[in-house]
Amino acid sequence: MTVVRWFDASWDAACTDAGGKAAGLGELTSRGLPIPPGFVVTTAAYHRSRANGRLDASVLPALTGLDPTDLADVADRCAGIRVIVRRLPMDPTSEEQIRVAYRELCRLCDVTDVPVAVRSSATGEDSAGDSFAGEHDTYLWVRGEDAVLDAVRRCWASLFTDRATCYRIDRGLDHLSGEMGVVVQKMVRPRAAGVAFTLNPADGDRSAIAIESSWGFGEAVVAGEVTPDSFLVDKVMFVITRRAVATKSHEYVLSAQDDVVKIPIESDRAERPSLTDEEVLAVARLARTVERVYSCPQDIEWAIDADPANGGGVVLLQARPETSWSRMPRTMSDDDPSDFMSSIVSTLMAPLHAREDD
Repeated sequence: MTVVRWFDASWDAACTDAGGKAAGLGELTSRGLPIPPGFVVTTAAYHRSRANGRLDASVLPALTGLDPTDLADVADRCAGIRVIVRRLPMDPTSEEQIRVAYRELCRLCDVTDVPVAVRSSATGEDSAGDSFAGEHDTYLWVRGEDAVLDAVRRCWASLFTDRATCYRIDRGLDHLSGEMGVVVQKMVRPRAAGVAFTLNPADGDRSAIAIESSWGFGEAVVAGEVTPDSFLVDKVMFVITRRAVATKSHEYVLSAQDDVVKIPIESDRAERPSLTDEEVLAVARLARTVERVYSCPQDIEWAIDADPANGGGVVLLQARPETSWSRMPRTMSDDDPSDFMSSIVSTLMAPLHAREDD
């Protein structure tokens, strides 16, 4: 089994050894979308290290009879398992291939110890049937071979977060059935970042693209820590039909010590929109392109690259199927071509730059 697979490699049937998130990045890279370069540590590395370290013998007894309603017991048992996984000796062959791949990424980016995002990519994470989104770990601005290897093990350990473990119990899934690929991707230093949905999450309207954004790294938006700016874009006319500019309390930025830190946003910038209208529409176009690739509504994470040397435009960080509205049965009106006409009419009759204050 392959331990390392590059984004620009062939990704036929790659979900079986990379996880949905990684396979999606590979597929979208092959379509020419603006994705920072990187590679995935496939599930082969996890399997080999798990077998060599006899991990199953530690995990199964620790989770036997676990009651998901006993939150204190869940936290205690899962914390113990994560410590074991983080200390797991990595299979030597896997370790060497990961080191070689990271060195190659440094060479390609022409940066010594290039900073990377190390993201979990569990095999069931981003499927339409099961969604572990937000339940596994991501590590930002990781530099150096040893730090990358440590972050990979920490991503493996996040198979046993409290939420992921309880989710498996709720869905009747085997705790040892989880497999983890890990994305290692060149970091972007974003001026602004956020998420986009290729439908309106408030009502499931597929003629709209909803965008949420804030200053700095997108973690504040993804984790729900700030009230983001929000925009609604009509897919047909490609105009902004609704906007709400929020007071954004804090952002995540890169510190002088090369760490991602949380800082308050100065008052004048907190009130300003984090995206220009041109950037809103650029994010919307990117989101629509991703939706066309997969032929289903998408939930994407994106960033505005602050480095003009990289083009300073919108980059795609990850994409997954939208699961809340997509699970609901389609009604006849969902397939009615007149829906597009009603969208056009509503757009033409509405003020294009109306602002909501609540």
